[in-house]
Amino acid sequence: MSTYKLADWAAKNKNLIIAATAVTFVGGAAASYYYSSAAIAPATASASTQKKKKKSKKSKKSSTDAPSPLLEELSPQDRDSVAQDFKSKGNKQYQQHQWNEAAINYSKAIESSTKPEAVFYSNRAACYNNLGDYNKVIDDCNEALKLDSEYVKALNRRAQAFEQLGNLNDALNDFTAATIIDQFRNDSAAKSVERVLKKLAETQAKSVLQSRGEKLPQISFIQAYLNAFRERTPTSIPEGASAGDLDLADALKAADAKDFNLAKEKVEQSLIKGVSNTQLEAEALNLRGTFYFLLNNPIKAIADLEKSVELSPHFSQSWVKAASVYMELANPQAAFKAFDTAIEKNPQDADAYYHRGQVYFILSDFNKAIENYEKSVEIDDSFPLAQIQLAVAHYKNGNIGKAMAIFRTSINKFPHKSDVYTYYGELLMDQGKFEEAVEKFDKAIELDMDRYPVNVLPKINKALAIFQWKQDFNTAESLVRQAVTSDPENDVAIGTLAQLCLQQGKIDEAIEAFEKSAQVSRTEPELVNAITYEKATRAQAHFIKNHPNAAAKLGPLAQSMGAGGA
Repeated sequence: MSTYKLADWAAKNKNLIIAATAVTFVGGAAASYYYSSAAIAPATASASTQKKKKKSKKSKKSSTDAPSPLLEELSPQDRDSVAQDFKSKGNKQYQQHQWNEAAINYSKAIESSTKPEAVFYSNRAACYNNLGDYNKVIDDCNEALKLDSEYVKALNRRAQAFEQLGNLNDALNDFTAATIIDQFRNDSAAKSVERVLKKLAETQAKSVLQSRGEKLPQISFIQAYLNAFRERTPTSIPEGASAGDLDLADALKAADAKDFNLAKEKVEQSLIKGVSNTQLEAEALNLRGTFYFLLNNPIKAIADLEKSVELSPHFSQSWVKAASVYMELANPQAAFKAFDTAIEKNPQDADAYYHRGQVYFILSDFNKAIENYEKSVEIDDSFPLAQIQLAVAHYKNGNIGKAMAIFRTSINKFPHKSDVYTYYGELLMDQGKFEEAVEKFDKAIELDMDRYPVNVLPKINKALAIFQWKQDFNTAESLVRQAVTSDPENDVAIGTLAQLCLQQGKIDEAIEAFEKSAQVSRTEPELVNAITYEKATRAQAHFIKNHPNAAAKLGPLAQSMGAGGA
């Protein structure tokens, strides 16, 4: 459990990461002169035409034979009236889905007007959009936005064209700008931001995962996963051990020494060479299946774990780990079946009840979570995580008094376990008891001072408590940077730093941190989330740079939307 308040705030306020003239008769006549090859002369000729007529000694001609006046010869007022007339015609044709005809009239409006008008270009872009000519849409929207950089319709139309052409980054920039400038009142634009962000993040995440290859996550993540299981004595290596047996022994020693890359290499070798009995093979498959799970390869993980229990049906830890993998595969039915089998094979396996409680907790079925945690504690009351989660489940279920009592008892029982202080502090922080929370986090930090890998969660939580308590950005950021220095690949520390930078308007630093967060993300959903934040922050930076006047309104707008605190 981690409160991760800034990330919660960002998730709830992601939209922030992410700011006709009537035509006169004269005007109508002038329009027909300019655009018709069989033009009819106006009732009143221009001064220059009258002068030429006086000088002419040739035979008289009818008024219908007079030459058409140039557009430049019309008064500015007449030209603008002509332009509005063409615009009105284009609007009617657009409403009747006559896209080509409407586009022609908007073009004439552009040619006729004495000064360029953004609406003419934007309307013609709308026609091109319906005709599927997206490059012309972009060209016209560019012209409209040169005239009015905050023209929301032009931004939306250009964004749609960019999206159709697969230029998703530019589409996101425009949709984001349109959404912010329109003060988040346009639900369609906001949904477009979400849609394009999703496309961008999912596409990039798949590409990253394909190119990344096999890489274990940070040591602190691996250790946290292994710490969720009680210590047990592995199957002993027999005398006269084979080469495969010895490799397995080396793998287990390396895992104890937290050299997980060596442990992974050695367990692979043990299975290639072969071990001397089925119990050792089940042990090796359990360990390799664990590494496959950590490598985010659930298919291979489940194959190894299922083979492990096939060889040794009473090896309940493999059943429990298989259940965890099934949950990652979004198959809770299979997960619960694996838990049931684990308990059937070993009714006194406290881990099975604890991890089944964790699944119920994730599913927000806190009553069943409590039942399983209580059973786990009943079987083995020496495991602090089960008692911590029991308290948290009561808290989530609304029984705050019971939760706090369990934590007080746990502190007396496990005075040297930092996790108890860390999670107790989180509940205090959630209740707004920041001073008490900071005291608990400080105690956890003290207990973890010489631990390897270092547990940076207490320091991150202290930073968040200080941020919420005193709005002290400097101290909060300093603490989180210390956490990142201690554990450079810790995803929670990096993500929290990114959010703090974003809150302070340190956009470039936030982007850098989100990029790092993507690099250390283990699963595709985690990677998608990190990339989503990075892309949304880049779009915000683009907005600030290209729309400085509108960007200046972001602060007051954020406050009016209740985003002033985490």
